[in-house]
Amino acid sequence: MGIKTVLITQARTGSTRLPGKVMKEVNGKTLLQIHLERLKKCTKVSKIIVATTVEEADKIIYDNAKKWGYEVSRGSESDVLDRFYQALKTENADWVVRVTSDCPLLDPSLVDNIITYAHANDLDYITNGLIETFPDGQDVEVFKFSALEIAWKNSKLKSEREHVTPYIRNNADGKGENIFTTINFPSEKDYAHIRMTVDEPRDFDLIEHLIQKLGTEKTWLEYTDYIIAQNLTKLNAGIIRNEGFLKSLKKD
Repeated sequence: MGIKTVLITQARTGSTRLPGKVMKEVNGKTLLQIHLERLKKCTKVSKIIVATTVEEADKIIYDNAKKWGYEVSRGSESDVLDRFYQALKTENADWVVRVTSDCPLLDPSLVDNIITYAHANDLDYITNGLIETFPDGQDVEVFKFSALEIAWKNSKLKSEREHVTPYIRNNADGKGENIFTTINFPSEKDYAHIRMTVDEPRDFDLIEHLIQKLGTEKTWLEYTDYIIAQNLTKLNAGIIRNEGFLKSLKKD
């Protein structure tokens, strides 16, 4: 038995800024389907699970992901940490990869590279987002299942339940209870001003443009270079990164 690494992508239709965004289509395929087809190319992932909610509106995600051949778990809409834990608790996973389905062009080779980096460093939590240098929409978190379990048992704040990993980050490397070890996966250049995630209609316009011009098979850097060369950052400039998480912090 090798190392078991389970990738969980969270998906729901109930976005406030762009409802139903992951089911929006480009060239006859939903953003969720494009996202999953790209992730299926990951070579370091043992299994992919779509973690959606028990809300009636999200039955469409459950039904479609099943139809496309993916495992699906349904759980709490607001307690996403519990949704993750329930999806994983019988999997015997060593490592968990967390991504979100509003990132349709997430790069499978980048995911593999971060998983490899995680295994090599053997720390509790590895991400390319502790220091934001990758485009928004290429965010990957890799962490030990044991760390997730500790977070699930101990997280109290709304932001820690709604966003899965803040408890780990808040208690790592000299912060909080100092329980976890973390490391950032670096990018050679700073691309933090590039957005490839879908939070608002303008974001969808950019993704649609990229897919129509370049298809769905390119690397994150090829999409990034195209955005820069064509000056497409203006299409969705000025949107706040991780706005949902910032809203949760306010509720705390």
